[in-house]
Amino acid sequence: MNFDLEQFNDIDFENIGGWPKLVKLVFAAILSVVVLAGSYYLFISDAIDTLSYEQNEEIKLRQDFENKYRLAANLKLYREQLVVMEAQFAELLKMLPSENEMPGLLDDLTFVATDAGLKITSLDWEAEIERDFYIEFPIKMTVNGNYHEIGDMVSAVAKLPRIVSLHDFSIVKDESGELSMNILAKTYRFKEGAELPKELPKAKGK
Repeated sequence: MNFDLEQFNDIDFENIGGWPKLVKLVFAAILSVVVLAGSYYLFISDAIDTLSYEQNEEIKLRQDFENKYRLAANLKLYREQLVVMEAQFAELLKMLPSENEMPGLLDDLTFVATDAGLKITSLDWEAEIERDFYIEFPIKMTVNGNYHEIGDMVSAVAKLPRIVSLHDFSIVKDESGELSMNILAKTYRFKEGAELPKELPKAKGK
């Protein structure tokens, strides 16, 4: 079949039946391409978009499943850790002084200081400080002695049955070489179900 461009110059669109066979074939091919392209944009592109969306949803669902599976697999471990934490918290609460034990802390501090060989210049309760879930009870104290005695007292405070922490200390030396240490001791009370002591006693060292 010879391809002659002149055959396309005499095309009569009102007499398609009279077109040369070659022209009909070319026109049919062009029409097929146009129809296929239109079909793609009308149907296939939408299907591809839908498929892409479904694939993304599948990825999200798989990730969600994997996350939930890991949580379920670790649930037993989390529960065991929670039991351990609750037990540790209960033990910690036991180490906090009760209302009735608060006055006795002054006696404890007096004992550990004098037992270390220190002289107590002052030992006083400061105003309590409320925190989110506990209350601080500061105790300001001043003692005199040497470095070894001060170290013994600090070590003894750490071994007390009730929690007492030491803060903000300063040490100065007088002309005789004796040391004077100012220090802030703190003990704590858990706020839940606890009543604050109405009056905390004051003690002065002799």
